Amino acid sequence: MYPVSAAFIAALSTPHQVVVRVDGSLAGTPTVTDLPIVGGSVTVDRGSKVRRSLSLTIADPSYLPWAATDPLAVYGQQLTVSRGIQFPDGTREMCPLGTFRLDDPGGDVDMGPVTLTGKSLEAAIQDDRFTAPRSTSGYSSTVVAITALIQETLPGAVVINSTGRDQPCARIVWDAQADRWDAVAALATSMQAECYVNVLGQFVVADIPNLATATPVWTIAAGPTGNLVAASRKLSRAGVYNAVIASGESAYAGLPPVSAMAQDTDPASPTRWGGPYGRVPRFYSSGLLTTIAQCSAAAASMLRDAIAPNIETSLTSLPNPALESGDCLRLTYAGGRTERVLVQSFSVPLDVAGDFSITLRGSKADIP
Repeated sequence: MYPVSAAFIAALSTPHQVVVRVDGSLAGTPTVTDLPIVGGSVTVDRGSKVRRSLSLTIADPSYLPWAATDPLAVYGQQLTVSRGIQFPDGTREMCPLGTFRLDDPGGDVDMGPVTLTGKSLEAAIQDDRFTAPRSTSGYSSTVVAITALIQETLPGAVVINSTGRDQPCARIVWDAQADRWDAVAALATSMQAECYVNVLGQFVVADIPNLATATPVWTIAAGPTGNLVAASRKLSRAGVYNAVIASGESAYAGLPPVSAMAQDTDPASPTRWGGPYGRVPRFYSSGLLTTIAQCSAAAASMLRDAIAPNIETSLTSLPNPALESGDCLRLTYAGGRTERVLVQSFSVPLDVAGDFSITLRGSKADIP
């Protein structure tokens, strides 16, 4: 979760004045400040290749782009979005929601409104496909390779390794036309991590969230003084596996094929391999896995995420713009049931109205 004050968190459970700001830039130069938006949202989804997406509505048709350098054109223009609270004393605390590349502004030229969508900066890496075969040869480590692939597209990009670890980079070749962001993701997976763009536009290599060790960053509770107005809950088998088979073969390095399997063997687990849930394996293959030990580590890491219950919970609550997908929350329902969950996706409205819908992965009984 983005660091905010205790006063900010406390205000989320009480009536408060919402403040939204959207500024534009092109090649680092400001183009427009405090756009007069009338609606929109920022959607955050850990399961998407592009983690953050923007939809926006502006009533004034004069913002419809005509020239290539207009603030809302699609030739490198970016919007930086934030949402916050104005406290009774007039002070404001803002929380960034991301930096977005503009995609498709449009609208009636006379009446408006202007609508547009945008994507966080993973999209720029994804667009920059390899124009020739590309190898990891020469990179001293996996994080060095990730950084190089990102900064070749965005030279000023900041890459943060929050895992506190690194490893030698296996030799692999990607074909011409291959997706550069897929290559970055595969490198991160090989070190049991994930890579995404945070709210500040920085590329983060982070540990895969683990509900067993996660600490709740926010509590959503029912009751007269709580912030949970209503909730609906749906449990699905989709995306839930009880074994992961990771394999690798590096023809470039001339190494033999290797593989390893991790299974849910906990006798108390409802998804245990061979139990009533059945056998539901997930398969993963990467040329970056060159030893059985690497395959075993990758499979075990993926299994923790794969066996997490797929729970879709729609919460009617005042939004918390400081959340990040992968955050751990504590939910307390009417009647006292309390559980810890991981945030999979959510959508933050950019106007006062609108429910805050969160999709959750995992569920673990918890004591506040």
